[in-house]
Amino acid sequence: MEKIIEISSGRGPKECCLAVQHVFQKIQKEAEVLDLKIIINEKDFQDPFPSSVKFKIVGKNCPQLISRWLGVVLWICRSPFRPNHPRKNWFVEVLELDPLEENVGLSEKDVQFQTMRSSGAGGQHVNKVSSAVRAIHLPSGHSVQVMDSRSQLQNKQLALKRLRDLLESDNKQGEALYNRERWNDQVNIDRGNPVLIFEGDKFKERK
Repeated sequence: MEKIIEISSGRGPKECCLAVQHVFQKIQKEAEVLDLKIIINEKDFQDPFPSSVKFKIVGKNCPQLISRWLGVVLWICRSPFRPNHPRKNWFVEVLELDPLEENVGLSEKDVQFQTMRSSGAGGQHVNKVSSAVRAIHLPSGHSVQVMDSRSQLQNKQLALKRLRDLLESDNKQGEALYNRERWNDQVNIDRGNPVLIFEGDKFKERK
């Protein structure tokens, strides 16, 4: 089992970024105890601290770890960077993300082929041989028609390539939408009802 998690400061100040670092370190320690593997996917920085960390947690005890962390985490502490600053409450959010397909796969079993006679230049041979191919990707509904070659096999290969290009375009559009939604999540951290509260310079959990 694996889960994709992000810890975000929500574009908060440097103190919130330090809280992101503290939370990630705590999660790493708990993952070790539960025999879970953590793989960092992405870090964004507000020097020298991470404004967000995205990572995978892999192992059968994933639910046990993330169930207590998902939501808003509050750190109550006087600012270590601005001693006279009146604010003492710093918030970060721990989110579970939906995995995106990293690679666009195309299985031929999902493609329905139809053959037909080619049209256009090529004389009588083109009109007599069913070398043109229409390929339909059943899961997405995308279809392409190829008659570039007199070889049916080559036209099938070209059709598969063009279907892959269409699916990759879909994937990029989906990723752009996903990133916009992720950005909105980071900006709009709900500061009410924290699931965990930590206090002081040593980031000690309040029981």
